[in-house]
Amino acid sequence: MAESTTPTIAVVGHGMVGQRFLEALAEQGVTERARVVVLCEEPRAAYDRVQLTSYFSGRTPDELSLTDPEFIREHGIELHLDDPAETIDRAARTVTSRSGRTIVYDALVLATGSYPFVPPVPGKDAAGCFVYRTIEDLLAIEEYAKTARTGVVVGGGLLGLEAAGALKGLGLATHIVEFAPRLMPVQVDDGGGTALLRTIENMGLTVHTGAGAQEVTTADGTPHGPVTGMKLSTGTELTADLVVFSAGVRPRDQLARDTGLEVGERGGIVVDEQCRTSDPAVFAIGECALAADGRVYGLVAPGYEMAQTAAAAVAGAIELPGEGEPKPFTGADTSTKLKLLGVDVASFGDAHGAAEGCLDVVYSDSRSGVYKKLVVAKDGTLLGGILVGDAESYGMLRPMTGTVPPVSPEQLVLPAGAGAPVALGPSALPDDAVICSCHNVTKGEICACSSLPEVKKCTKAGTGCGSCVKVIGQLLPETGDKGLCGCFPYTRSELYEIVRTLRLGSYAELLDSHGREEARGGEGCEICKPAVGSILASLGSGYILDGEQAALQDTNDHFLANMQRNGSYSIVPRIPGGEITPDKLIVIGEVARDFGLYTKITGGQRIDMFGARVDQLPAIWARLVDAGFESGHAYGKALRTVKSCVGQTWCRYGVQDSVRMAIELELRYRGLRAPHKLKSAVSGCARECAEAQSKDFGVIATASGWNLYVGGNGGATPRHADLLAQDLSDAELVRLIDRFLMFYIRTADRLERTSVWLERLEGGLDHLRDVVVHDSLGLCDELEALMAKHVDDYRDEWAETLNDPDRLRRFVSFVNAPDAPDPSVQFVPERDQIKPDLQILTLEGASSR
Repeated sequence: MAESTTPTIAVVGHGMVGQRFLEALAEQGVTERARVVVLCEEPRAAYDRVQLTSYFSGRTPDELSLTDPEFIREHGIELHLDDPAETIDRAARTVTSRSGRTIVYDALVLATGSYPFVPPVPGKDAAGCFVYRTIEDLLAIEEYAKTARTGVVVGGGLLGLEAAGALKGLGLATHIVEFAPRLMPVQVDDGGGTALLRTIENMGLTVHTGAGAQEVTTADGTPHGPVTGMKLSTGTELTADLVVFSAGVRPRDQLARDTGLEVGERGGIVVDEQCRTSDPAVFAIGECALAADGRVYGLVAPGYEMAQTAAAAVAGAIELPGEGEPKPFTGADTSTKLKLLGVDVASFGDAHGAAEGCLDVVYSDSRSGVYKKLVVAKDGTLLGGILVGDAESYGMLRPMTGTVPPVSPEQLVLPAGAGAPVALGPSALPDDAVICSCHNVTKGEICACSSLPEVKKCTKAGTGCGSCVKVIGQLLPETGDKGLCGCFPYTRSELYEIVRTLRLGSYAELLDSHGREEARGGEGCEICKPAVGSILASLGSGYILDGEQAALQDTNDHFLANMQRNGSYSIVPRIPGGEITPDKLIVIGEVARDFGLYTKITGGQRIDMFGARVDQLPAIWARLVDAGFESGHAYGKALRTVKSCVGQTWCRYGVQDSVRMAIELELRYRGLRAPHKLKSAVSGCARECAEAQSKDFGVIATASGWNLYVGGNGGATPRHADLLAQDLSDAELVRLIDRFLMFYIRTADRLERTSVWLERLEGGLDHLRDVVVHDSLGLCDELEALMAKHVDDYRDEWAETLNDPDRLRRFVSFVNAPDAPDPSVQFVPERDQIKPDLQILTLEGASSR
């Protein structure tokens, strides 16, 4: 041991596994009795590399961070960023960093991870060639892509597909080159690869399987000139401006080699079941280590297990034993569940059927891109499986691996409605079934907890990749707690009252003052964050992307546009009442033409433009706003449209001016955030051409005024609206709608449509009428005041973004560039426009008959 009275643990590397090792040391009380020094090569502390691509969906580097500065301070950890270890002297037990810092250690832990493999092809070092591994890599790709039109990703595995999705999102026509005969060859078989290929090609990406990169060509023919293309082993030549190599990773074991530690024939620092290297004072964990079973594990879950094992072993080695005996690391579950380019992909157990005598049970639907395969033994034991396009059952199937399921495997792969029985619940799993593979947490351990925050705090389950959260929620006991989620013991309506009464202005303030004790100081969850964001917006907390508000929004609200299944966005300008001038129609047509957007007239009398990239949105908004349009809020849980017939002005049956009223109502309630989306309509007579009785609030003209209907829904469970009041004047109509909407916003549950809310409301329609018509609760003045505040405070979110340079810069931080897109970029539309030849064929067929 070193001469210091306090033993020193040196850690080389501070990635996800390195951070987990530090947490394990803290959990075992070792940080209180030892000095811990960490040398980190990157300029930032540990972050979630699994979610790296979410940077391109709006998550900032800070939001990806896994390191709480308070944790580092509390445990006295000396963290040195941008200062990698360069030499190790095992005889002197010292490690020296690039800056010259020398640390005398009692135990050394190598958590150096892996490095991207770049094929040794000519031109691999050209300007415009990148790897896809760190946040700095992503920042460099994002910057270079501003002047690029076409990109090539070398590698069709997990990271390769993520890189391809990033390039597509940055507006580049994208090629994927994979040497194997299928995409994701490690995770899926030929059937799964075929389903994945079809889906990805339908998104507009070009895939080259069975092909290798032969040469990167450059503009000046030199190895370092700007990229102009790539030659493939098949003879194909691709034109490209940017290349991303994502052809796999290799263990970073050079430090170990230089100091004489044993390494594997194909790389990796050899360790035993305690993660100890050939030097008893040196340990290795994560992707740099060759485990005792002869494997290098490239997933985070095995790395976390190794970190836990090594922490206990290190404590024992420096005579500071923690709690319990070190659990040996003998191997790990390599199951994975991913969402790549919007496609669910999962594999678990013996996915490729290597076991002798095993059988396959396969369900394939090429039309919908769904492929499911289960591998079973002759006795019915589930050995593994592959899921592509629909991985909903992964959370149940993976823990069943190694057991005989209670139903036949055929029933487990069939979709709902195709002969499958009622879905098995988590209760069918044994207590020793591992639910969270990232932290190796069993069903029994989860069931011993009473809430999701308690599960996360006590077991760390659900804090890794997140694929187990749904099953965890199903396992937790029914306690009668009607709280919105595990973070709050209050319903949505109760939280609304708390925010309104106490005039709270932020989610953090609400969580810290009224969240469950175990959730306070945390980050909340995917249930309560958008719900509270909606509450804050409905109570007038300002621009939704200012400050903390931005982190509460989902993808649609975050970009003020609707994300479509292919990753592009749609833009829906507001057209109140469906009334539009010829000049405005021309502007929409010109915008759609100039940006190559697919257009469709919606059922709510608006024009939807599909296929915009994120970087195009500000330019499109600018054109529309200049022409007098504003956001139609098609992306938000807010008022969508107030549909209208032509009314008294044109229709010979009309008895009131329905167009005028529809316009007034839409302009009054535009931007109003609610628990769910809101739709409305105004019909000019009882013939009901605007279908007002299928809307959340609908208005039908009478000879004496207006009839108001509420609680309609034309969705999955259609419901006719109920008559709330009749023969209303304009002022009476508006006043009642004000009250109705604010009472709904005040009392509805999260994501509850007005139809469901009205049926759930105690006393139903009669109670609602008492409250909003007869003011039985004395709330009407307050409800009207809240609506008046909304009307006064309304600002168009598109214009607000465009008119404020700071806001626009903040918004652009999530997109590629504010400049107009390069017109030479080519797109593959999600759906072709109507083709003239189809019309000609129809006419010819008709004439021949």
